[in-house]
Amino acid sequence: MAGTFRFSFGPWNIHEGADPFGPPVRDSLPFHEKLAIYQRLGFGAVQFHDDDAVPNLNDLTPAQIAAAAGRLKDTLAEHGLVAEFVAPRLWEDPRTIDGAFTSNDPACRAYARDRFKRTIDIANALGTDLVVLWLAREGTYIREAKNSRWAVDQIAEVIDDMLGYDDAIRICVEPKPNEPMDHTYIPTTGHALALAQRTRDPDRVGVNIESAHAILAGLDPSDEMGFALSFGKLWTVHLNDQNGLKFDQDKSFGSVDLRRALNQVRILDIHDYGKRGEWVGLDVKAMRTQKDGDPALKHLANSREIFLKLVDLSRRLDQAEIDIFIAERDYEGLDRYIMLSLLGE
Repeated sequence: MAGTFRFSFGPWNIHEGADPFGPPVRDSLPFHEKLAIYQRLGFGAVQFHDDDAVPNLNDLTPAQIAAAAGRLKDTLAEHGLVAEFVAPRLWEDPRTIDGAFTSNDPACRAYARDRFKRTIDIANALGTDLVVLWLAREGTYIREAKNSRWAVDQIAEVIDDMLGYDDAIRICVEPKPNEPMDHTYIPTTGHALALAQRTRDPDRVGVNIESAHAILAGLDPSDEMGFALSFGKLWTVHLNDQNGLKFDQDKSFGSVDLRRALNQVRILDIHDYGKRGEWVGLDVKAMRTQKDGDPALKHLANSREIFLKLVDLSRRLDQAEIDIFIAERDYEGLDRYIMLSLLGE
């Protein structure tokens, strides 16, 4: 086991306490104050949406966008930080209500493509070659509203065009089966990697696996990670936890199912995750009931701490003993061994 683990999170992970059913309950923290927190909490990289990096980018020219992103890169360096990735925020503009790349309005599809290009420009200016693509509204509330084959063709065509727009950028699809749409067209890791084969350069299309998204699809996050690792396509992760098949909760890593968290850590560590520059992204949010101030930062520190403790636990497991259980098909014995290890015995 030789994983190398560095940690990142996005500005949205220090948030105002809103949830799908209620307004903000905490004061906003200015972006520059968030940057000052990263290293104090043990994080070295920032995940960005395009408009986290360059606010109001729809009102700016490409040259203005690149200049603003260049200034941000200098600010990051002053804090000892780098950008991990940039993601186009394609789910909040009025033009993407019906989807971005799969909108039934050609003008809205054209807007989404242009926005994606600006995201790539920002990534270049920030010094990262990784773009994460969460296909938030690429789906439908009623199946009859869209033709699913046409929709998949549209998404594949856009990714192909973006690979042509920049011959160095890597595009990391973040699958999710639902929410905000009832049904999405690229719901799992397998769908995302199959989609890559429709493009001009499949080697530059990978995945970002989020724990909660896999759980919402009824899948195990560590198995999804193992699948992507077998293709060499796990380029970043969003670790968190999820209490059942509910709305996307972004709970602290390991807070619901510690064994499930251990298996995610273990699959990453066994297969040298991080040795090729990958970051461990923690997409977690403080509980809405948490008080303002530093207590509303504990979810980030706690998640990182639990991850590292599970790394230590995983490396202390006796692989020879595990191999004996497996060879003898004594899975009850193996189950007990793992459970007792989690209990510290």
